[in-house]
Amino acid sequence: MFHFDSGFSWLLDLGLKLVIWGIPVLFAVTFHELAHGVVADYLGDPTPRMMGRLSANPLVHVDPFGTVLLPLILLLSHTGLMFGYAKPIPINTRNLHHYRRDSVLVAFAGPGSNLMMALISMSLLHAFLTTLPLTATSPVWGEVLPIFLAMMKASITVNIVLFFFNMIPLPPLDGGRVATGLLPDFIAAPLSRVEPYGIWIIFGLVILDPYLGILSRTLWPLVETTTSSIITLAYDPSALFHLGGASPE
Repeated sequence: MFHFDSGFSWLLDLGLKLVIWGIPVLFAVTFHELAHGVVADYLGDPTPRMMGRLSANPLVHVDPFGTVLLPLILLLSHTGLMFGYAKPIPINTRNLHHYRRDSVLVAFAGPGSNLMMALISMSLLHAFLTTLPLTATSPVWGEVLPIFLAMMKASITVNIVLFFFNMIPLPPLDGGRVATGLLPDFIAAPLSRVEPYGIWIIFGLVILDPYLGILSRTLWPLVETTTSSIITLAYDPSALFHLGGASPE
Protein backbone atom coordinates (compact mmCIF):
# COMPACT_ATOMS: atom_id res chain seq x y z
CA MET A 1 0.00 0.00 0.00
CA PHE A 2 1.28 3.45 -0.91
CA HIS A 3 1.08 6.43 1.42
CA PHE A 4 1.33 9.93 -0.06
CA ASP A 5 2.24 12.99 1.94
CA SER A 6 -0.12 15.95 1.83
CA GLY A 7 2.02 17.84 -0.69
CA PHE A 8 2.03 15.00 -3.19
CA SER A 9 -1.69 14.42 -2.67
CA TRP A 10 -2.25 18.11 -3.46
CA LEU A 11 -0.33 17.70 -6.71
CA LEU A 12 -2.38 14.63 -7.63
CA ASP A 13 -5.58 16.53 -6.90
CA LEU A 14 -4.42 19.47 -9.02
CA GLY A 15 -3.43 17.14 -11.86
CA LEU A 16 -6.84 15.47 -11.77
CA LYS A 17 -8.59 18.84 -11.87
CA LEU A 18 -6.41 19.90 -14.81
CA VAL A 19 -7.49 16.78 -16.70
CA ILE A 20 -11.17 17.12 -15.82
CA TRP A 21 -11.40 20.86 -16.59
CA GLY A 22 -8.39 21.58 -18.80
CA ILE A 23 -9.25 19.16 -21.60
CA PRO A 24 -12.84 20.49 -21.99
CA VAL A 25 -11.57 24.09 -22.00
CA LEU A 26 -8.97 23.27 -24.66
CA PHE A 27 -11.52 21.58 -26.92
CA ALA A 28 -14.16 24.25 -26.31
CA VAL A 29 -11.98 27.22 -27.29
CA THR A 30 -10.35 25.34 -30.18
CA PHE A 31 -13.60 24.39 -31.86
CA HIS A 32 -15.10 27.80 -31.08
CA GLU A 33 -12.44 29.51 -33.20
CA LEU A 34 -12.36 26.73 -35.78
CA ALA A 35 -16.12 27.12 -36.30
CA HIS A 36 -15.65 30.84 -37.04
CA GLY A 37 -13.00 29.97 -39.62
CA VAL A 38 -14.87 27.12 -41.30
CA VAL A 39 -18.04 29.18 -41.74
CA ALA A 40 -16.09 32.23 -42.96
CA ASP A 41 -14.23 30.04 -45.47
CA TYR A 42 -17.50 28.52 -46.69
CA LEU A 43 -19.06 31.97 -47.09
CA GLY A 44 -16.24 33.38 -49.20
CA ASP A 45 -13.38 34.51 -46.97
CA PRO A 46 -10.18 32.49 -47.54
CA THR A 47 -8.24 34.34 -44.83
CA PRO A 48 -8.50 31.62 -42.12
CA ARG A 49 -7.34 28.98 -44.62
CA MET A 50 -4.48 31.17 -45.88
CA MET A 51 -3.36 31.79 -42.29
CA GLY A 52 -3.35 28.06 -41.53
CA ARG A 53 -6.10 28.33 -38.93
CA LEU A 54 -8.53 25.76 -40.37
CA SER A 55 -7.09 23.09 -38.12
CA ALA A 56 -8.49 21.06 -35.23
CA ASN A 57 -5.00 21.00 -33.68
CA PRO A 58 -5.34 23.00 -30.43
CA LEU A 59 -1.72 24.17 -30.68
CA VAL A 60 -2.67 26.24 -33.74
CA HIS A 61 -5.19 28.21 -31.70
CA VAL A 62 -3.59 28.38 -28.24
CA ASP A 63 -3.31 31.81 -26.64
CA PRO A 64 -0.72 31.75 -23.81
CA PHE A 65 -2.91 33.78 -21.46
CA GLY A 66 -6.45 32.88 -22.52
CA THR A 67 -5.93 29.16 -23.10
CA VAL A 68 -3.31 28.36 -20.44
CA LEU A 69 -2.83 31.00 -17.76
CA LEU A 70 -6.42 32.21 -17.28
CA PRO A 71 -7.94 28.72 -16.81
CA LEU A 72 -5.08 27.83 -14.45
CA ILE A 73 -5.65 30.98 -12.38
CA LEU A 74 -9.37 30.23 -12.16
CA LEU A 75 -8.64 26.64 -11.18
CA LEU A 76 -6.23 27.62 -8.41
CA SER A 77 -8.49 30.41 -7.12
CA HIS A 78 -11.37 27.95 -6.51
CA THR A 79 -13.87 30.37 -8.04
CA GLY A 80 -16.08 27.53 -9.27
CA LEU A 81 -15.91 29.13 -12.73
CA MET A 82 -13.79 27.84 -15.58
CA PHE A 83 -13.45 29.26 -19.06
CA GLY A 84 -10.85 30.63 -21.44
CA TYR A 85 -10.31 31.75 -24.99
CA ALA A 86 -8.07 31.02 -27.96
CA LYS A 87 -6.34 33.35 -30.42
CA PRO A 88 -9.06 35.12 -32.43
CA ILE A 89 -9.18 33.71 -35.93
CA PRO A 90 -8.40 36.32 -38.65
CA ILE A 91 -11.45 37.06 -40.79
CA ASN A 92 -11.87 39.69 -43.51
CA THR A 93 -15.62 40.32 -43.63
CA ARG A 94 -15.23 42.26 -46.90
CA ASN A 95 -14.65 38.92 -48.64
CA LEU A 96 -17.97 37.44 -47.53
CA HIS A 97 -20.65 36.88 -50.18
CA HIS A 98 -23.31 38.87 -48.32
CA TYR A 99 -21.56 41.13 -45.83
CA ARG A 100 -24.28 41.69 -43.24
CA ARG A 101 -25.99 38.29 -43.30
CA ASP A 102 -22.75 36.32 -43.48
CA SER A 103 -21.12 38.39 -40.73
CA VAL A 104 -23.94 37.31 -38.42
CA LEU A 105 -23.49 33.65 -39.40
CA VAL A 106 -19.72 33.78 -38.90
CA ALA A 107 -20.12 35.47 -35.51
CA PHE A 108 -22.74 32.99 -34.28
CA ALA A 109 -20.73 29.98 -35.47
CA GLY A 110 -18.41 30.18 -32.44
CA PRO A 111 -21.06 30.18 -29.69
CA GLY A 112 -23.13 27.78 -31.79
CA SER A 113 -20.26 25.30 -31.75
CA ASN A 114 -20.12 25.55 -27.96
CA LEU A 115 -23.83 24.80 -27.70
CA MET A 116 -23.36 21.81 -30.00
CA MET A 117 -20.41 20.54 -27.93
CA ALA A 118 -22.49 20.85 -24.76
CA LEU A 119 -25.14 18.62 -26.35
CA ILE A 120 -22.51 16.15 -27.57
CA SER A 121 -21.09 16.05 -24.04
CA MET A 122 -24.59 15.37 -22.74
CA SER A 123 -24.87 12.39 -25.11
CA LEU A 124 -21.46 11.07 -24.03
CA LEU A 125 -22.37 11.54 -20.36
CA HIS A 126 -25.53 9.50 -20.93
CA ALA A 127 -23.53 6.82 -22.75
CA PHE A 128 -20.99 6.60 -19.91
CA LEU A 129 -23.81 6.35 -17.36
CA THR A 130 -25.14 3.25 -19.12
CA THR A 131 -21.84 1.50 -18.29
CA LEU A 132 -22.32 1.87 -14.52
CA PRO A 133 -23.17 -1.87 -14.10
CA LEU A 134 -19.71 -2.72 -15.48
CA THR A 135 -18.07 -1.17 -12.42
CA ALA A 136 -19.21 -4.17 -10.37
CA THR A 137 -17.07 -6.55 -12.45
CA SER A 138 -14.26 -4.22 -13.55
CA PRO A 139 -12.40 -2.44 -10.73
CA VAL A 140 -10.33 -0.48 -13.27
CA TRP A 141 -13.45 0.88 -14.98
CA GLY A 142 -14.82 1.68 -11.54
CA GLU A 143 -11.80 3.96 -11.01
CA VAL A 144 -11.85 5.54 -14.48
CA LEU A 145 -15.60 6.06 -14.96
CA PRO A 146 -15.99 8.82 -12.33
CA ILE A 147 -13.26 10.80 -14.12
CA PHE A 148 -15.08 10.51 -17.46
CA LEU A 149 -18.39 11.49 -15.84
CA ALA A 150 -16.80 14.53 -14.18
CA MET A 151 -15.11 15.53 -17.44
CA MET A 152 -18.38 15.41 -19.40
CA LYS A 153 -20.11 17.52 -16.74
CA ALA A 154 -17.20 19.97 -16.86
CA SER A 155 -17.45 20.08 -20.66
CA ILE A 156 -21.16 20.89 -20.48
CA THR A 157 -20.48 23.67 -17.97
CA VAL A 158 -17.54 25.19 -19.87
CA ASN A 159 -19.36 25.20 -23.20
CA ILE A 160 -22.55 26.70 -21.76
CA VAL A 161 -20.51 29.43 -20.04
CA LEU A 162 -18.76 30.21 -23.34
CA PHE A 163 -22.07 30.18 -25.23
CA PHE A 164 -23.85 32.69 -23.00
CA PHE A 165 -20.78 34.82 -22.27
CA ASN A 166 -19.93 35.21 -25.95
CA MET A 167 -23.55 36.02 -26.77
CA ILE A 168 -23.50 39.15 -24.60
CA PRO A 169 -24.60 41.80 -27.15
CA LEU A 170 -21.50 43.94 -26.85
CA PRO A 171 -18.73 44.12 -29.47
CA PRO A 172 -16.14 42.64 -29.80
CA LEU A 173 -17.93 39.60 -28.36
CA ASP A 174 -19.74 37.43 -30.90
CA GLY A 175 -23.11 38.50 -29.52
CA GLY A 176 -22.23 42.11 -30.23
CA ARG A 177 -21.40 41.30 -33.85
CA VAL A 178 -24.62 39.32 -34.19
CA ALA A 179 -26.52 42.29 -32.78
CA THR A 180 -24.89 44.83 -35.11
CA GLY A 181 -25.77 42.59 -38.06
CA LEU A 182 -29.42 42.17 -37.07
CA LEU A 183 -30.35 45.54 -35.58
CA PRO A 184 -31.43 48.57 -37.64
CA ASP A 185 -28.61 50.86 -38.73
CA PHE A 186 -29.52 53.66 -36.33
CA ILE A 187 -28.86 51.24 -33.43
CA ALA A 188 -26.17 49.06 -35.02
CA ALA A 189 -23.91 51.99 -35.99
CA PRO A 190 -23.44 53.43 -32.48
CA LEU A 191 -23.19 49.90 -31.03
CA SER A 192 -20.37 49.02 -33.44
CA ARG A 193 -18.46 52.13 -32.33
CA VAL A 194 -18.30 50.66 -28.82
CA GLU A 195 -16.02 47.83 -30.05
CA PRO A 196 -12.64 49.46 -29.17
CA TYR A 197 -13.84 49.82 -25.57
CA GLY A 198 -16.03 46.73 -25.35
CA ILE A 199 -13.43 44.40 -23.90
CA TRP A 200 -12.69 46.87 -21.10
CA ILE A 201 -16.39 47.16 -20.35
CA ILE A 202 -16.58 43.36 -20.13
CA PHE A 203 -13.55 43.20 -17.81
CA GLY A 204 -15.15 45.89 -15.67
CA LEU A 205 -18.42 43.98 -15.43
CA VAL A 206 -16.56 40.81 -14.40
CA ILE A 207 -14.30 42.52 -11.83
CA LEU A 208 -17.08 44.66 -10.34
CA ASP A 209 -19.74 41.95 -10.38
CA PRO A 210 -19.39 41.27 -6.62
CA TYR A 211 -20.50 44.89 -6.11
CA LEU A 212 -22.79 45.56 -9.09
CA GLY A 213 -24.23 42.07 -9.50
CA ILE A 214 -25.10 42.63 -13.17
CA LEU A 215 -23.69 39.33 -14.44
CA SER A 216 -24.72 37.36 -11.35
CA ARG A 217 -28.34 38.47 -11.81
CA THR A 218 -28.52 37.95 -15.56
CA LEU A 219 -25.85 35.72 -17.09
CA TRP A 220 -25.06 33.21 -14.34
CA PRO A 221 -28.70 32.19 -13.68
CA LEU A 222 -28.98 31.34 -17.40
CA VAL A 223 -25.75 29.34 -17.23
CA GLU A 224 -26.78 27.46 -14.08
CA THR A 225 -30.31 26.67 -15.28
CA THR A 226 -29.18 25.52 -18.73
CA THR A 227 -26.28 23.45 -17.39
CA SER A 228 -28.46 21.81 -14.75
CA SER A 229 -31.16 21.00 -17.33
CA ILE A 230 -28.68 19.43 -19.77
CA ILE A 231 -27.07 17.29 -17.05
CA THR A 232 -30.53 16.24 -15.85
CA LEU A 233 -31.40 15.13 -19.39
CA ALA A 234 -28.20 13.06 -19.54
CA TYR A 235 -29.26 11.18 -16.42
CA ASP A 236 -32.93 10.96 -17.40
CA PRO A 237 -33.81 11.73 -21.06
CA SER A 238 -37.52 11.40 -20.22
CA ALA A 239 -37.13 14.62 -18.20
CA LEU A 240 -37.35 16.43 -21.55
CA PHE A 241 -41.09 15.77 -21.57
CA HIS A 242 -41.46 17.17 -18.06
CA LEU A 243 -39.49 20.28 -19.04
CA GLY A 244 -41.91 20.81 -21.91
CA GLY A 245 -44.94 20.10 -19.76
CA ALA A 246 -45.87 17.09 -21.90
CA SER A 247 -46.23 13.42 -21.19
CA PRO A 248 -43.86 10.89 -22.78
CA GLU A 249 -46.83 8.66 -23.57
